[in-house]
Amino acid sequence: MKLTRPHFLTAAIAVIGISATLAAAPARADEWKKTYQVSGRASVYVKTGDGDVTITGADQKQIDAEVMSEGYKIGPNDVQVVESQNGDHVSIEINFPHMSWHMFGGNHRSLRVNVRVPREAELDIRTGDGNISTTGVSGKLQFDTGDGNVIANDIHGEIRIHTGDGRVEGHGFDGSLDADTGDGSMKVSGRFDSLALKTGDGSIDAQIGSGSKVASSWNVKSGDGSITLRLPSDLNANLEARTGDGNITLDFPIQVSGSLSHSAVHGKLNAGGNTLSVTSGDGSIHIEKI
Repeated sequence: MKLTRPHFLTAAIAVIGISATLAAAPARADEWKKTYQVSGRASVYVKTGDGDVTITGADQKQIDAEVMSEGYKIGPNDVQVVESQNGDHVSIEINFPHMSWHMFGGNHRSLRVNVRVPREAELDIRTGDGNISTTGVSGKLQFDTGDGNVIANDIHGEIRIHTGDGRVEGHGFDGSLDADTGDGSMKVSGRFDSLALKTGDGSIDAQIGSGSKVASSWNVKSGDGSITLRLPSDLNANLEARTGDGNITLDFPIQVSGSLSHSAVHGKLNAGGNTLSVTSGDGSIHIEKI
C-alpha cells in the first residue's frame, strides 16, 4: 500500500519520537562483587584502563571488591573482571572490549571500582583514565593514574603517588611520601621522615607536621608554580631554596651561608642536618613557621 503524504509524515514523526526516547533513556547499570578472606597482611593489586578507584581501610580480615558500571555490561564478551587470589594476595584487572558494540543503555559510560581492605595492607592501584581515592590504610602503598587526581587521607607507611595529568591532595600522611604529577597542583600535610614532591606545571602547598625528621634529603620542586612550605619550629635541616623567576620569603630564623638574594637562600634551620631542597623554575617560594 502506498502511503499518502499525511500518513508518511505521521510515520516519520513516530520514528523520530522512538529514536529520541531511546537516546534519552538513562544508562543501564551493572555490577560485580566478591569477598576474599585473608589471614595475614593483605596485598591488593587493582588495574583498570578506565574508571575511578576507591580504596577504604576498615577493621576487618577480608577484602571486599565491587565493580559498578553505567553504559558498560560486565561479562565475558564485554567488560571483563579478571581476578585471582593467592594466599593473602588479591589481583583484580578490568579489561575493556576493543570495540564498543556491546555498550548498552545509552551513550553515558562510567566505571567505578570500590575495594574495602584491612587497615594494614600493601596496595598497588593503577588506572589509565580515572581518579584514585584512598583513606585509612597503612603499609607499602602505590597509586598510579595516567589522567586523574589522587586524593589520599589518613594513610601511613611508604607511599608512592604518580599522576600524569592531575592534582594530588591529602592530609594525615605519616611516613615517607614520594609524589609527582606532570601537570597539576599538590596540597599535602602530615608527619614525614622522607619527602619528595614534584610537579611539572602547578603549585605546591605542603604542611609538615610536628615530629617530622629530615632523615634523608628532601626535595620539593615545581617547574612552573609557587611553593608554600609550612614547617615546625624545631625542624633541623640545611635549607637550599632557589627560584628562576620569583621571590623567596622566610618566616623562619636561618643561619645563612654564602650570599643572600631574593631568588636563592642557603643556610641552616636550627641545628642543620640533611638537605631540604626547595626549587621553582618560575614561581615564588614561601617558607613559613607553623
